[in-house]
Amino acid sequence: MTSVLTSAEIKAEAHARGFDLCGVAPALAMPELSRLGEWLAQGYAGEMTYLHKSAATRADIRRLLPTARSVIVTGTLYNVDEPRAVARERQATGSAASRAVDAVRVARYARGEDYHLVLGDRLEALLVWMRSRHAEPFDAAVFVDKQHVQERVYAAYAGIGFIGKNACVISPEIGSWLLLAGVATSLELAPDAPLPDQCGACTLCLDACPTGALVEPRLLDATRCIAYLTIELRHAVPPGQRPHVDDHLFGCDICQDVCPWNLAAPVTSDPAWQGPTRDGAEAAELWQRSDRELHDFVRGSAMTYTSLARLRRNLALIIGNAGDPSLAAALDRPGRGVRNAAHSAETALVRDAVAWARNRLAAAAAG
Repeated sequence: MTSVLTSAEIKAEAHARGFDLCGVAPALAMPELSRLGEWLAQGYAGEMTYLHKSAATRADIRRLLPTARSVIVTGTLYNVDEPRAVARERQATGSAASRAVDAVRVARYARGEDYHLVLGDRLEALLVWMRSRHAEPFDAAVFVDKQHVQERVYAAYAGIGFIGKNACVISPEIGSWLLLAGVATSLELAPDAPLPDQCGACTLCLDACPTGALVEPRLLDATRCIAYLTIELRHAVPPGQRPHVDDHLFGCDICQDVCPWNLAAPVTSDPAWQGPTRDGAEAAELWQRSDRELHDFVRGSAMTYTSLARLRRNLALIIGNAGDPSLAAALDRPGRGVRNAAHSAETALVRDAVAWARNRLAAAAAG
C-alpha cells in the first residue's frame, strides 16, 4: 500500500485492465458543459427527455459526486472491422464477401457485449485496486454512459482526444472508435493537458451525413441522426427520413467511417467486442423470427436498450429500402406465420412501417 496514489500508477493499471487510453481531468464545471442547455433549448434532443431531466447534473460532475476533485477518463477501442484501406483493397480485388440486398448494418459499438456492463465491471475492479493501494479512504463514483456525465468534455480535458467536427472524441493515436467511461474521485490527481483541435479544414463527416444531422461542426441535431431514428425515437420515423434509414438496424457509423483519423484505425482483439455476428444479417430473415428469437439475436448487447417493436419497425424500413419486390412476401410472415409468435409486429408503429415498405416494394416492382 502506498500513501499517495499517482495518476501514472492509475493509468498503468487501467491499461493492464483492458482500457486503451486513460487520462485525468480536473473535476470542474468546464464552460463546454453549460452548452447542453442551449442545445436542449434548440430542440435537438427530440424525445430524449432524460437529457432535460439530467441537465443540471451534467453541467457539473460535482453534482454526481460533491467531493470530486479529479475525473479519471478511459477510452476503450471497440473497432472490430478491418481498416478502411484494407477493406477497400479487398473489395477492389473481389475478395470481400458480398452482402445480401437486405443485409442490415449494426453500429460497431453494439456488435459485441453490452459495453455498459463490461466497462462498469472493469472500472469497479480498477476502483477496488485503487482503494487497496491508497492509504487513506476516498470518495469515488463510476460512470458509464448512464450516470449523467458528459464524458466527451472530460475526455477532451483529460487528453484522451479532441472533439471532432462529427462531435465524437478523436484520438490521434487510435481514431474515434472509442467507448468513454471513467471514475470521479475526491483524490487530487495530476491532470493531463487537453489536445488541440486537429480536424483542420476537413468536412468529410458533415458532407457524408445523409440526413444533415451535423448542422455545423460539432453541433448535432439528434432528431435527424440515423442513430436517434433507429434507437431513441419511439414513434414512427418521419416519412421523409425513412429512405435515409437505408439498411441501418441499430445506430449509424457514417460520420466515423469517412473520418481520415479512422483510415487506418487499429482493430481490437478484446474478446468482449467480438460477439456473435449481427452486422450483415438479412432483414427478411430477422423479420420472420419470433419475438423470442429476435430477443435472442440482441441478447447481451447494447441493442437490448431499444424495444422489439422499434427493431421490427427498422427491419420493415430496411426491407422497403432494399427495393427487391421478392422480399414483400416475408412481410406476411412475422414469427414465420405462427400465431402469437410475434406480438411486436402487431403494434401500430410496426404496421405503419410495413405499409410503407409494401408501397415502396410495389413501386419498385412497377418500375
